[in-house]
Amino acid sequence: MPAETAPAERRAKTVAVAAASTVRRLPFTAGTAALILLVGLSVGGLWHPVSDRSWYPDVAYGLPSFEAGRWWTLITGSPLCATPADYLLVLLAVVLLVGLAEARLGTRWAAAATVLGQLGAVLLAALLFLVLRHTDWAWAREQARAVDVGLSAGALCAGALASAALASPWRQRLRMGLLTYVTVWLLYVGGLVEVEHAIAVAGALIATRWLKVPGAAPTSGRLSRREWRLLAVAGLVLLAAIQTVVRLSPSRGPLGNTSGEGGSGWQLLISLVLIALLVNGLRGGRRVAWRWSLLLCLANVLLGLLVAVAYVVGRILGEEVTVTGAAVFVPAAILWTAEAVVLLAGREAFRAGRPRRRVRRRTPPGGPHRPGRHPSGAVGPAADADPQERATDLLVRHGGGNLSWMTTWRDNSYFFPDDDGGGGGGGDGDGDGDDGYLAYRVHAGVAVALGDPVGAERTRARTITRFADMCDRSGLVPCLFSATAQAAEATGALGWRSVQVAEDTVIDLPDLEFRGKAWQDVRTALNRAGKDGVEYRLGALAEQPRPVQSQVRAISEEWVGDKGLPEMGFTLGGVDEALDPRMRVGLAMDGDGHLYGVTSWMPVYDHDGAPRGWTLDMMRRRDGFRPVVEFMIASSCMALRDDGARFLSLSGAPLARSGTAEAPTVLDRILDQLGSTMEPYYGFRSLHAFKAKFQPRHEPMFLLYRDEADLPRIGLALLRCYMPAATVRDLLRVPAHHG
Repeated sequence: MPAETAPAERRAKTVAVAAASTVRRLPFTAGTAALILLVGLSVGGLWHPVSDRSWYPDVAYGLPSFEAGRWWTLITGSPLCATPADYLLVLLAVVLLVGLAEARLGTRWAAAATVLGQLGAVLLAALLFLVLRHTDWAWAREQARAVDVGLSAGALCAGALASAALASPWRQRLRMGLLTYVTVWLLYVGGLVEVEHAIAVAGALIATRWLKVPGAAPTSGRLSRREWRLLAVAGLVLLAAIQTVVRLSPSRGPLGNTSGEGGSGWQLLISLVLIALLVNGLRGGRRVAWRWSLLLCLANVLLGLLVAVAYVVGRILGEEVTVTGAAVFVPAAILWTAEAVVLLAGREAFRAGRPRRRVRRRTPPGGPHRPGRHPSGAVGPAADADPQERATDLLVRHGGGNLSWMTTWRDNSYFFPDDDGGGGGGGDGDGDGDDGYLAYRVHAGVAVALGDPVGAERTRARTITRFADMCDRSGLVPCLFSATAQAAEATGALGWRSVQVAEDTVIDLPDLEFRGKAWQDVRTALNRAGKDGVEYRLGALAEQPRPVQSQVRAISEEWVGDKGLPEMGFTLGGVDEALDPRMRVGLAMDGDGHLYGVTSWMPVYDHDGAPRGWTLDMMRRRDGFRPVVEFMIASSCMALRDDGARFLSLSGAPLARSGTAEAPTVLDRILDQLGSTMEPYYGFRSLHAFKAKFQPRHEPMFLLYRDEADLPRIGLALLRCYMPAATVRDLLRVPAHHG
């Protein structure tokens, strides 16, 4: 029994340690949440509505309480919530918004923002209704008699103030989220609490203009193309959601009851389909979608203005009439106006034309050149100057990184910055390409660039910047996969993020000697090969006899069949890639011509056009000679060193890395879990551990991206890069030998 309870005890201890750490870092947030919970438990508010209790008016704040002299309700009402559902929402707001404020601004600022924001919002709302209750506005007279409880206004104020300490684009996103929430609820629900929320958020955002908020992030005052697109898309999605809610769940707002004013079901369906089409176009920055969206905005604004005029005229004439649709169309017109302002202000973000059909030109597999595609997806004026040939020429002339040869493989698109010219697609114009290039693939709306830019070192940061600009214009999300630390440093200066996704293993050849205990397995493999008559051959696979090529294909097919999943691509090549005459292939064969294993090596070019090193790509083996892999790699080290190579890269295993002294982030833990899940199928970590036999040095490889919000799409795009032909059934299937 003690053995069974030990894991539970460890988990409980871990939770306790994490809770204690949170309390130490965020004492005000933890204390406020605990106070709300304790008060809720003591009065039974967690399971019964407090608003139904007889004493509720005596502890709730609002204009009636203040007129009766119950000023203490500012204190008694704040830790209470009207319903059990309100407890959940208020606690969530405290944990997220007050917690954010305390983490970013410090305990004193968070406490001041929460307390002062709560008091200010409650008192200003009471003052507002004190003035408005003398009008003939029925809604104002009704809310002047209402009372409220809860700390939600203070939490919203703290969150709005903390937004000043967030870097772009999260600062804009949080502010737009808060403003959208308070505006929509105020227009369509319009209770006392909604008025308090609007005052709290507006007051905090105004205060950030003149308060010296600790850690306030610098701002350029400008939004990027993708942020304008995000705002426009979010606005349409919000309007679609509002139409749906009004139709299915009517409410009573400042302009009346929305019951029966949401239109028919068919009208709602047509509107939602239209908005969905426009959202897809705006997301890609399409000009035609921008024009139709603006037209839709203007039509709805005009309709709202007509209804508002009729409403005001009726009020002026003193007629007791209800203008049909006023509670729906006037608030909607306000939101459609805001959407139109976003579209007009960000009009430069919507310049992309209609997407063109992709055209591919193919050559037989294994040929020296396998053409890529234009970044625009179409064959342009420079189609005769094959982009793959241009890329290969640049790579040979300027040199590249350990994975750069993979950029010459089939299915890549190419971005040449000297051809981009600030136009709409980048790609293959008439320039000479001296600035270099990036090779990339497009999946799920993401342009996944492979490795570092190739070209003159002084231009690589510029290549990344212009690649990102091209993606913005084309409605794509840019990222660089398996990039080096140098590229991570360049993108870091541009505000990009990075996460390590693999680790390159490099063997330095000049002083390599297989001596000492650490090399025992390698020496054993070499000695065993000599005894068993296994020889090593190094050369071009395309020059090998057909029977040897057939054996190489047979070994590869057996290896793929054992995996139970489709063969991976992108940064993992196969026989077709190995047939390129510029690659080297190592073969382990006996005197009878029986093949035991094969390795393929990609050239790593220096600036003089000669390979300074080689990178391992394909590695296949069959039973019969157990230490064949150790034998092939050790033999490759000696043969390629004699040929002038300075190093060999055993390449990086995806989702595998050595231990690090740095504390793992949430994203690191997610990638570690994904690596554990994929291990039974592809053995990335086992391969990484195997390479340690050769005493390599490790170089981190990164995923470089601009925004955490892009990561889900990037993850899907990477999955499609590696397994473009995999079906859902393939991904869910568990091979029998792993069952």
